[in-house]
Order: sequence, then C-alpha cells, then structure tokens
Amino acid sequence: MGSDGPVLSVNLVATRPISELDGRPVALGSTSRTGVLLAQMLLSERYGVHPQYFSCPPELTEMLLEADAAVLIGDAALRALYEAPRRGLTVTDLGQAWREWSGLPMVFAVWAVRRDFAAEHPGLVKDVHEAFLRSRDLCLAELDEVATAAARWEPFDAATLAEYFRALDFSLGERQVAGLREFARRAAALGAVPADPNVRFFSG
Repeated sequence: MGSDGPVLSVNLVATRPISELDGRPVALGSTSRTGVLLAQMLLSERYGVHPQYFSCPPELTEMLLEADAAVLIGDAALRALYEAPRRGLTVTDLGQAWREWSGLPMVFAVWAVRRDFAAEHPGLVKDVHEAFLRSRDLCLAELDEVATAAARWEPFDAATLAEYFRALDFSLGERQVAGLREFARRAAALGAVPADPNVRFFSG
C-alpha cells in the first residue's frame, strides 16, 4: 500500500513552520516504523532540521502538550487533517512530501514472505497472493460501497473514506518498486536499515 502523491493518513502536524523545528521536540506516533522513518528522513534531508524526537501513543492533543509537532498515521492522521484548520495547526502530508522530494511513489507497506517459506510452500504463497489481488480488485471496483460500509464502524463519513481510499495506491509496478528501492537506499545511508537487502518483488 502506498501513494503517488498525497496519502492523507501519514502526516506531520505542527504548531509552527517546519523550518522552526530545529532542536524542538517532535512526538513520533508509535504505530508505524515506516511513517516515522519517512518523517525523520524528510525533516533531516529535505528540510534541514534536526528536532529532538520522542515516541508516544498517537493522540494528537496529548502529543502537542509536550511537542511542537507530531507524526501521525492512520485514523489519528485523518482526524488531524480535518481538525487542523480550526485548531490553527499546519499539516504536511508525508506521502506528498516524498513525491515532491524524490519524484517517485511512496510504498508504506507490502505483503512479504520469507524466501525459504516460499520455496517450501509455493502453491500456498501463490494462492494467498492471488486472493489478495482478487480482494483488491473487487474493493476498487466497488469503492463507494466499501466506503459506505466502512463508515458504519469508523468516525468518518462515507465521502471522507472514499476520498481516502482513492488516494491509496495498491499496485507494485516499476515506479513503486523504484520508490521502494530509493527509500531503502536513503534509509540505509542514514544507518536505519541494512544496505542492499536481498529482496525480490512480485507485482500484480
């Protein structure tokens, strides 16, 4: 799952401009290592600021009691996106920031399997992969209906969820793989991940 532009659900929410975050406290939501690493990478390498980071549960009001900015993922990020204007906060969509910086899509999550397991159970891996693709294609074909159903259980209306679902990119083509490799390259340069991981990609 990723985005080729705004993702809406991975955000940096701040009480001041990003340029003023150098040396300031920034709270990192504890729900996504990828989103947190992306925020740290962008702040350091793109915006040239080096905040003081700390991790905490992803609750915006609590985070901003101790920090000048917060990194949020998922429902908390979506809520912040719509609450920010009335609270005088600025929101930076990290998917869009990555796209502007790298020129590539951002891949936030993938389904992965160990190579030894795939070698021992090729049929099972193939079946699960194909089931994921069928589920994806069905949901995309009936996206408005999916959003209406999801709205019964979420604190967002169907229109908001449909907009969010349409922002997501569930493909893994050449540009997405290039974005994933570029993210890994930049993360390795920061010492956050191993350099040149031995990974094979299966798109669909």
